[in-house]
Amino acid sequence: MKLLLDQNLSHRLVKHLDDFLPGSSQVALLNLGAAPDDKIWQYAKDHQFS
Repeated sequence: MKLLLDQNLSHRLVKHLDDFLPGSSQVALLNLGAAPDDKIWQYAKDHQFS
């Protein structure tokens, strides 16, 4: 399982999650910070984020 963190959660959390949830990311790190929610949801689905 990997998580896609919302922009309201710090991108710094990603490195702390890596041991437990490898592949996790945060929307700003993926250049999705300004994207509408439906685009973020679709990205998460397409890239198997939980």
